Parts: sequence; structure tokens; C-alpha cells
Amino acid sequence: MARYTSAKNRPSFTYDNALLMKDAGLIAADAAWTVSAAAKILDVGTGRYCGIVICDISALEIATGDERYNLIIQGSTSPTFASGIVILAMLPVGDGSTIGTAFGSSGVDVDDLVGRYEIPFCNERNNIYYQYVRGFTDVTGTIATGINFTAWCAKPY
Repeated sequence: MARYTSAKNRPSFTYDNALLMKDAGLIAADAAWTVSAAAKILDVGTGRYCGIVICDISALEIATGDERYNLIIQGSTSPTFASGIVILAMLPVGDGSTIGTAFGSSGVDVDDLVGRYEIPFCNERNNIYYQYVRGFTDVTGTIATGINFTAWCAKPY
């Protein structure tokens, strides 16, 4: 029996507009994610919540070779993120030479491209459950246009 090998294995996720974390728009400086120009904070409840943030990147500036965009999933005990903020997960994207330095290594040499990226996370850290979750982009390097993406939260497959 012949095997079909050119099909892509790409998980599908159920989209829920209530879990949209960022709508389209360029980010060229450090910023919390917004939907319709308003900060978007998800209330995931007081228990353990595990999810995957789906980031569909449509533009990614890496023109000068020093651009890095850390896509960060933050948790907080405050519904306004006024205090108690922790990092639950992070995905660096951008120029390959800068991504390795984010983790003390220089072994990464592949530049990221536009496309779909997944950030798995859990709202529990050190046995503390963070009820409120948001996205934040930390921008490093010489930025002219920046990064453009949409992001939404889904349940793991």
C-alpha cells in the first residue's frame, strides 16, 4: 500500500472569539496585547488551566539582523495586572542570531518567518494559580515596522 507523504500534520483548534487575545496591528515597542485598542485580559478561573496560545504572524521585521520579539504569556492575581505578575510562558521570534542570546546560547541561526506559532502554558506556577492571563510583547533591536500578528487561546489537543 502506497503511503501519502506530502500531507502536512497541522493540528486544528476550535476558535472562540471570547478567547481572542490580540487582533491585527503592528507592534514596534514593548506592549500588552489589545483587542479593539483595549487591553485584553482573560479570566481563566481559580483552578488549574492549561491552554495553547495560537499566534498567526503576518509580518515580521528582521531587516537589520538584531530584532527579537519575545511573545510572553503573563499571569496575575490582579484583574487589572496592577500587581502579582508572573511569566507563564515565552516564545522568542525574530532574527535567529538574537534568539539564542535570549537563553545564553549562540547556537541558533535560523530566522523566523511569518506563519503559525504555538505557545503552550499553564496558569499554575509554584503551586499558585494565576486567575488572570494576558499576552505581552517585549521588543528588542533596531525596529522600523515591527511584528504583526493575531493571537487567541485554545484548549490543548
